[in-house]
Amino acid sequence: MSPALAPFIDVAELDRLLAARAMVIVDSRWYLDGRSGADAHAAGHVPGAVFIDLDRSLAGAPSAAAGRHPLPEPAVFARAMSEAGIGDDSSVVVYDDAGGVIAARLVWMLRALGLEAAVLDGGLDAWQRAHPEEALQSGAVDPAPASFTERPWPAHLLATIDETQAAAADGTALVLDARTLDRYRGETEPVDARPGHIPGAASLS
Repeated sequence: MSPALAPFIDVAELDRLLAARAMVIVDSRWYLDGRSGADAHAAGHVPGAVFIDLDRSLAGAPSAAAGRHPLPEPAVFARAMSEAGIGDDSSVVVYDDAGGVIAARLVWMLRALGLEAAVLDGGLDAWQRAHPEEALQSGAVDPAPASFTERPWPAHLLATIDETQAAAADGTALVLDARTLDRYRGETEPVDARPGHIPGAASLS
């Protein structure tokens, strides 16, 4: 059996893995300013990479109770993975052009369900620097569907908002805000209704 992927791999490791076995490469670009990740993918992507849309496939419907990007229903996620050519035995590498912050969502989701998945360190820019003579592929990629078993999100890996607020307030756990520092400070907020951060949370920026 192939060794499990580390959470992050560089382009050299990706190239080595591609030469040794089948991999699914995912373009997960998504933008706070409303630009289309699908359009960016169609304009140019790592050859063979499939596009997976955060809003359609990696998040449930937003609500006041669930927030802006709650986890999708397991059936929705399983169907999206199958349509993207990701099966139960797939090894997946995900990239974006935002330092990995978008790619990390899908990687966590897959790893939480027991699949091999990694963020491509440096994303699309790193791939282009490592392959200066190879052109990006344009247009859509239409993969063959794969068999992805629907399974629930592991409850032990999730925290409710009440648990998070309590931990941040009493210090029983370190609560980190991984957004940019200006959003953490409440100086700007491009997508959410309220600026700022959970009281007691520390900034990772």
